[in-house]
Amino acid sequence: MNATGIERCGGIARGVRCSILACVVALVAAHGRGESAFPDTSSARQTRGREHLLTRAYLPADFDQEVFDALWTTWEEPLKSRAEQAPVEERRRMAMERYGLVPLPSDPSRSMQYVVDAAGCWTMSCLACHQGQVRGVAIPGVPNSNYALETLTEEVRLVKVQQRKAFSHMDVGALLLPLGTTNGTTNAVIFGVALMRHRDPDLSIVQRPPRFDLVHHDMDAPAWWHYARRKSLYADGFAPKGHRMLMQFLLVKENGPEKFHGWEDEFREIEQWIAALEPPAWPGSIDRELAGAGAVVFADHCGACHGSYGPDGSYPDRVIPIDEVGTDRVRLGSLTAKERGDLNESWFGHFGEDAAGLQDRESPTGYVAPPLDGVWATAPYLHNGSAPTLWHVLHPKQRPAVWRRTPTGYDNARVGLEVEELSEMPPGRLLPSVRRSYFDTRKPGKSAAGHDFPDALSDEEKAAVLEYLKTL
Repeated sequence: MNATGIERCGGIARGVRCSILACVVALVAAHGRGESAFPDTSSARQTRGREHLLTRAYLPADFDQEVFDALWTTWEEPLKSRAEQAPVEERRRMAMERYGLVPLPSDPSRSMQYVVDAAGCWTMSCLACHQGQVRGVAIPGVPNSNYALETLTEEVRLVKVQQRKAFSHMDVGALLLPLGTTNGTTNAVIFGVALMRHRDPDLSIVQRPPRFDLVHHDMDAPAWWHYARRKSLYADGFAPKGHRMLMQFLLVKENGPEKFHGWEDEFREIEQWIAALEPPAWPGSIDRELAGAGAVVFADHCGACHGSYGPDGSYPDRVIPIDEVGTDRVRLGSLTAKERGDLNESWFGHFGEDAAGLQDRESPTGYVAPPLDGVWATAPYLHNGSAPTLWHVLHPKQRPAVWRRTPTGYDNARVGLEVEELSEMPPGRLLPSVRRSYFDTRKPGKSAAGHDFPDALSDEEKAAVLEYLKTL
């Protein structure tokens, strides 16, 4: 690639606004064949919102096609040798699986999580964390529980050094902030804090030294179809909903206030698409008698926090005190009231107007109990993704200390990820990419303790609730 290509796809000095008409045409054609993971909605604005996420690059590009196609050269054996012997298409499939990327139905060589332009520039989109798969099938708005962002970024850097290409903003940022210590979770909350440090309320850039006292921790992304039911965002519910809040992770230096203003209507459409998403239906059989018994137990023991379901259902958006829920405290203590307030009182929160109904949440006392629509598809569970199945949520004392998921396996019986359970991490020194495939609940911010309310239920009641949860 020539110098111009390096600046467009690899350099940290220039942003890229990509549009790939061919991708749009392919997606529309795929939808006509019943292949699209992004079905059309009734609103034209909602449909445009979906297409913005698939075709518009709001950040500088992360890497180019030449880099992506050479990533296999950094892999450990025997995977590297298998890739070396494989055709290009198979190497790309292997790379997608390694990094938790979901192929486009119409073009398996392209990913839903990255916008790729005609020059081969790959740019991360919001779908990187918010578009995953269950049983190998993409579901709109399901969290990407396979995303290996840290591993991908490390290996992209290695290839760029080999190809003598400039680092991108992600390559440099990852040297200062951890991106995610376990595949499927990211340090996204602290990304936001670090980015806001260099902006004033109007989003003009302010030169400040980086902070080195941030409390890094990994989070599990929420399901986007919960957006319509919730009144607030994030595990502690401190931020109001709104299209501007969806834009806060675009705060790279290449994006000044004028770009945010120019993109605002597009994010209104994106928000409309997100708000219109429906939870997926459980694809298997359901024991209706057992589920009916579970509905009664759920209403008596769980509904006050998680709400009710059906045509007349309601959701309380209730913050549960940390001493009551007992789950990992790191996320709650990682932000100060000032940091929460700075976001709400900026352009993103209409300078405090949007947060008028959330005045008591700049210093929250706990976590919001989430809605449970489509909960079967949203594994792993708890705010940090530490419980691999709903069965483990209902059996607190049997949650594994260490677990490792299969790429696309699903546990129908326990409702959640298909996992290998361990009492300890494997012995010896593990490669970073291998280590991140394990979830170690003994690490800071990763505890699977708490939410032990199901201990009050009998085994029969737990089985009934598990069956009922499939119906939501």
